[in-house]
Order: sequence, then C-alpha cells, then structure tokens
Amino acid sequence: MTHERKHPLDNRVPPPLVVLLVGVAMAGIAWFTPSMEIGKTVQFIGGSIAIALGVFIVARGARTFWRHHTTINPVDIEQASALVTDGIFRYSRNPMYVGFTVMLIGWAVCLAAPWTWFGPLSFVLFTNRFQIIPEEQVIHAKFGQAYDNYRSKVRRWV
Repeated sequence: MTHERKHPLDNRVPPPLVVLLVGVAMAGIAWFTPSMEIGKTVQFIGGSIAIALGVFIVARGARTFWRHHTTINPVDIEQASALVTDGIFRYSRNPMYVGFTVMLIGWAVCLAAPWTWFGPLSFVLFTNRFQIIPEEQVIHAKFGQAYDNYRSKVRRWV
C-alpha cells in the first residue's frame, strides 16, 4: 500500500486545522439543513461526552509522544526520533486522529443534523490519504522492520 507520487497536500495541513475547518463546515451544514429531534439533553450530554473523550484520547497520545521526546508535529514527521508503541499506541497507530474523529462525532451529535455526519467521515478520508499514508512512508523509512512489526500488531485506526 505504497503511494509513490507526492501530492501537494501530503503532510502539509496540520490535523487540528483540518478538525477546525471540518467543524466549521459542519456548523454551516447544520445551519442550512434540517435537524433531528433527539432532545437537547441528549444532544448536549452525548455530544459533550464524545468531545471530552476525544480530547482525552488526543491528550494521551500527545503525552506519550512528549514522554518519548519525539515530535508531535505531523507536518514535520521527518523529525520523529522514536517509534512510539506503548501507552495508547498499543491500541491504535494513530490515536490522536482517532481522538479528533471522536470529537467531530460529538460535534455532529451536538448539532443534531444528519448531514453533519459527513464531517467525521470526510476527516477520516482526508487524514487517511493526506496525513497517515505519507506519515507511514516516512516512519517505515526511519524505523524499518521495527515499524513493520508494530504495524502487523496494531491497527491504523482502532
């Protein structure tokens, strides 16, 4: 699953910016499309719990990177100095992207508009293509067999 040709968007847009842009687009979609009646309490509590869980997952991943003294900046992945496989990285090779996705799912619940569910999906598709695949190429080049072993045991998302 290599991808030889470098695309101008490969590792160029910081994932938090993608989350922000998708979140704003979701709010715009919710403004102009019909909403679902799920109850304000469910909307607020359900959405808030998912957003908080997403923040927790992102923070755990970031903390693990910092503990290993490696870059947290996915736009400058060449600066990675350690292959991180412990902590939350035992469950997902990309827990911070999982956390961002969970946050967007929570936002979709808060917005209660069916079309907003394309937001988390678009984030996953964009991140997979323009962030994760190029990252995996760099990590493989840096860490070789150790990364292959890790990749064979831990899924890309969950």
